[in-house]
Amino acid sequence: MSNIGLIIEERAADIGNFLVGRLLPFREKRAVGPFVFLDHMGPAQLKDYQNLDVPPHPHIGLSTLTYLFEGAILHRDSVGTEMEITPGAVNWMTAGKGVVHSERTPEYLRTTDKSLHGLQIWVALPKEKENIDPSFVHVEAKDIPEWQQDNVTVKLIAGEAFGKKSPVPVYSPLYLIEIKSTAKALLNIGKDLFGESALYILEGEITNDGHTYASKQILVAKESSLCQFEMSENCTVYIFGGEPFPEEHFIYWNFVHSDKAVIEKAKQDWIDQKFPKIPNETEFVPLPQPRIR
Repeated sequence: MSNIGLIIEERAADIGNFLVGRLLPFREKRAVGPFVFLDHMGPAQLKDYQNLDVPPHPHIGLSTLTYLFEGAILHRDSVGTEMEITPGAVNWMTAGKGVVHSERTPEYLRTTDKSLHGLQIWVALPKEKENIDPSFVHVEAKDIPEWQQDNVTVKLIAGEAFGKKSPVPVYSPLYLIEIKSTAKALLNIGKDLFGESALYILEGEITNDGHTYASKQILVAKESSLCQFEMSENCTVYIFGGEPFPEEHFIYWNFVHSDKAVIEKAKQDWIDQKFPKIPNETEFVPLPQPRIR
């Protein structure tokens, strides 16, 4: 019997002057463990006059994780951070009670042709941590645990698994794992996973229980402990998940919280421009009008 409980196809989403592939949230699956949002950026080839410019916008109640395959993004936030992220590194911003940040093409790339490709991820905070002070941590690519296992290369981008721990400072039991193959490989890693689990196929194909699945799909497992699959050659997958929270978390725009009243206050605070400011940034993204979901 197949262990796949749900298949989610990548869907196009417009984030302003850039199209992304939206994977989470999904109407039938709002979260996988504490993971509540996953965007696949690119791959995009940008001309010398095209740049990523996401003006200042707010977050509450979550941590954001940015992980690039190609290109560079300059992150600025209201904590005072100014940090460029490049492929293989991790930007981990915890919003807590409220933070504002922008994401832009670095100045030295703005008049040249360039590429951009990566993942943007939101991780909800546990109830007791939702209103902590905002913070930012950058982890260099060389500090992410990486090893060979079962003829594949494994990276533990965040969380704990396989008896190892990433230096990314997460707030609840979770894992985000990158696995790359150069030849066909059979993996049986369920014993190293826990909670809810999903697998995102970035490139290549995987086979499970006689069925083959291609890139740009998320496969949500019925039971993480039964996770086993065969990877094609030159395949890259991301396995993510962890312990789900006992309480529901709501999402409105960039706000995630277990208390709808806190989200309503954040909405009004953003309209009234009461959030902290980013040094040397004057633009901002207006509050849209979707419903809490």
